[in-house]
Amino acid sequence: MRLVILETSDSVGKWAAKYVMKRINDFQPGPDRYFVLGLPTGSTPLGMYRELIEFYKQGKVSFQYVKTFNMDEYVGLPRDHQESYHYFMWHNFFKHIDIEPKNVHILDGNAADLVAECNKFEDLIREAGGVELFIGGIGPDGHIAFNEPGSSLVSRTRVKTLAQDTLEANARFFDNDMSKVPKQALTVGVGTVMDSKEVMILITGAHKAFALYKAIEEGVNHMWTVSAFQQHANTLMICDEDATLELRVKTVKYFKGILRDLDEGALQEGYTN
Repeated sequence: MRLVILETSDSVGKWAAKYVMKRINDFQPGPDRYFVLGLPTGSTPLGMYRELIEFYKQGKVSFQYVKTFNMDEYVGLPRDHQESYHYFMWHNFFKHIDIEPKNVHILDGNAADLVAECNKFEDLIREAGGVELFIGGIGPDGHIAFNEPGSSLVSRTRVKTLAQDTLEANARFFDNDMSKVPKQALTVGVGTVMDSKEVMILITGAHKAFALYKAIEEGVNHMWTVSAFQQHANTLMICDEDATLELRVKTVKYFKGILRDLDEGALQEGYTN
C-alpha cells in the first residue's frame, strides 16, 4: 500500500487526475484494447473530474477508447433526477469529454429485476477484461461505494438496503425530507473492487481522518470496509493533510519520507507495495 499525503484537497484532485491521465496514455488504448476505469461519485472526486476535463480540452488525454464502470446507484430514482448518479456523472464529467455513451456503464436502479442487473454488471466487467484502475472515495465510517459497516469483504455487486445513518446523512440532498431518501441502492462489492488491477482511494477532510486511521494503521475489519484494501497488491491512497490528523506522527513521516525520496514523476511511473 502507498499513501500519498498532499497539502490540500485541491492538490488531491490534481494529483489524481494526472495519475489517471498517465495511466490511460501509458496503456495506449485503441479500438481493440480499451482502458477500463472504475469511477466514484460524491464531492471528493469532483476536483479530479474537473482537471481531467481540462486535460481533455488541452488534447493531453482522450477517452475514446476508455470503458467506465461506476460504483453505485440509488434504487428508484429517475435517471434525470439531480441526485441520481447517472445525472451526476453525465453532468459533471461524461458530457464534457469524448467518451462513447455505449462505453459508460452505470447500474440501473430502475431495472425490472435488480438482482439480474447486478449480475449483468459483473458479467460486463469480466467481458471488458477487468478493471485496470478503480477509483473510490470513502465515508466517515470507512465505507467504500455502499459497502457499509458489516458488509462482506468478498461481496459482489448487489442490492443493498441502506443503514439509518446513511439515510440521515443523505437527507440533506433531498430537502431534509427522510421520506424522499432512497432506502436501497445497487453497489459494487468489496470483492468486485478488489479484483481490479489497481485501486486508488481519495480521502480528504478532517471528518475522514478516523476512517483513514482505520484503513492504514489497524487490521482488516469488515466494520471498516476500506481496510480490505490493505490486502490488495496495488493500493494507492491519496489524502490531504487534514485527513491525517488521527495517524501517528511516525506513520505520516514514513509515507512523507517515501514521497520526498521519489519525485512525482518517478512515483507515478510505478511503485512497490
